[in-house]
Amino acid sequence: MSGLIVEQIVSADGFAAEPDGGMRFVEATTPDGDISDEGQLTMLEGVDAILLGRRTYEMFAAYWPTADPAVERVAEPIARLPKLVLSATLERAPWGDGEIEVVRPDPTAADAVRALKGRFGSIIVWGSLSLADALLDAGLVDRLRLRTTPALIGDGLRFTPPSLGLRLLRLESSVAHPAGHVVTEYAVEGGGR
Repeated sequence: MSGLIVEQIVSADGFAAEPDGGMRFVEATTPDGDISDEGQLTMLEGVDAILLGRRTYEMFAAYWPTADPAVERVAEPIARLPKLVLSATLERAPWGDGEIEVVRPDPTAADAVRALKGRFGSIIVWGSLSLADALLDAGLVDRLRLRTTPALIGDGLRFTPPSLGLRLLRLESSVAHPAGHVVTEYAVEGGGR
């Protein structure tokens, strides 16, 4: 798998976060805490780097460096893969006992990510709604992976920018899990510019 992948956990009514930015709907639908699956682990085998926005980086850095791979199966690939945070404000990005690379949006987030696509064959962006919006708007997203939870929240933050307009998607795969989660992967038509 190559290119830029954006992965979002969303409610069944299409929201990536609650109006206050919370994700209680994810916790409510995953009582054991782990929503990883074999498809997630297989997808990560083909990923060369993880790119995060600043807020998602802060959430990840507070948890993943010490996550137990026996409990959270994606902890191993997260630990192993190069991690980058796109930020205009961070001077450094601590991660456990080390640091990860800070990438400046120079002059824009889209320009910085175009340069990263030249360094890495396959990059995944998790969450990072503002960053994902900018990348979708710029046409840089090659694949969209939605992890839909069996919950309706009625209102919240969308995972696409309001200015996006029509973008066609080609279904690559869809897998339903016993707990009601559905993982759907799309190729973004005309993506990857």
